Amino acid sequence: MFDNAAPPDALTILRHAVTRDYAERIALVSSFGTESAILLHMAAQADKALPVIFLETGKLFPETLAYRDTLVAQLGLSDVRSIRPSGAQLAAYDPDGRLWQKDTDLCCAIRKTNPLDEALTGFEAWITGRKRGQSATRANLQPVETGADGRITVNPLAFWSDEQLDAYFEMHDLPRHPLQAQGYTSIGCAVCTQKPLPGQDKRSGRWAGSAKTECGIHVPRAMNQPNWPDSLTFDV
Repeated sequence: MFDNAAPPDALTILRHAVTRDYAERIALVSSFGTESAILLHMAAQADKALPVIFLETGKLFPETLAYRDTLVAQLGLSDVRSIRPSGAQLAAYDPDGRLWQKDTDLCCAIRKTNPLDEALTGFEAWITGRKRGQSATRANLQPVETGADGRITVNPLAFWSDEQLDAYFEMHDLPRHPLQAQGYTSIGCAVCTQKPLPGQDKRSGRWAGSAKTECGIHVPRAMNQPNWPDSLTFDV
């Protein structure tokens, strides 16, 4: 594995992880957000059959779903898995779809963290598109880490700047997320995403007005304990 002190280029990190270090034991997790096309393009170069996990929370922007379909077709990705939350859990704990207004941590756990943990069963590592410049909570991100769930997380774009991201989009003529032209810089669920104010970091529009900065999938599980109802189960 690579030395984080002097990592090679992003495509090399990804290619080695996919074809050598964790061959057939790694997946890419993508939100199909504003910067996702870059990592997905690199993944297509390494292995078009790489499993790509997409968390379809049931609260996403329609534009994100359309963008997913556009990128999958353009890049020729053959194993994109749209993962949905447990219907039983939604019926029991979010029957009216308004849990996000009452308990965002529990909502994210049911719609994102738990479905991802289930989807990653059997994988030893996963690839993320996180970058140091996205927010203060990601400022010390390394290209290769032990993740919040105990698996290895590979972050090929950890050190990339906005200029590098823009240049890659132009060089490879990649389509942009439709909402980016409207001022969105980080896109999650429609009910919890706003446009950032001038001068704020890219992720400031996520859960705006609250102290929450991460959905939970990148937070150590011991530090991410939502207010679980006593009877909550994780049966899919």
